Amino acid sequence: MAVARNVLSSMVLAAGMAVFGVAAQSLPTLQEFYFDDDTAAAAPQVVPADAPDLVDQLMKQRERGRKALDATVQLAGVAYAQGRPELGAELYGAAEKEAGANSLPGRMVRWNKGWDLYRSGDIDGALTAWHEAQAGMRGNPSWVPPTLALALWTQGRKDEAVKWYAAAVRTEPQRWSSSAGFAQQLPTWRDAERATLAEVQQAWATNPPVWP
Repeated sequence: MAVARNVLSSMVLAAGMAVFGVAAQSLPTLQEFYFDDDTAAAAPQVVPADAPDLVDQLMKQRERGRKALDATVQLAGVAYAQGRPELGAELYGAAEKEAGANSLPGRMVRWNKGWDLYRSGDIDGALTAWHEAQAGMRGNPSWVPPTLALALWTQGRKDEAVKWYAAAVRTEPQRWSSSAGFAQQLPTWRDAERATLAEVQQAWATNPPVWP
């Protein structure tokens, strides 16, 4: 990991420590149902996350690999995980330029960017990235209601969070009426994130909002 830190530090210097600001946007209009699958809502793994030379391999993939965009996104995630948000923003900026906003790769970039921003504490930035990811897809992707509910609850916008969670319940009541299956339904979420969504579920169960 020392090698990875040194390599990433060098990349930060080369990038000029550029900071990309993220302007908060309004939320998408709440819909009644969210049935659509979105194959873009997945984290790329060009190189196994536990590889000892993870950063070196990802840099090589960026330069001449078949999955250069995926490697850039994975490397951005590594940067955020190592506490280098400036570098992560630089890498996501490069990925966004490469991938069209309305394309499947563009949605993948923005979906992953949203999670890294959320986990680094930039909730406004996360909501913006997720809104952009959804806007690039026709239909109503199923990941949107629970994900936005999580972010809004974390931000203290609890009434809005419950309304978004209610959309998940309307769509798939057998999955979202209870928090008992969250570990299976949300395997890539962290324990704390599932616990936060369970709070939203409890608030919904106490006083389910009426649609619309």
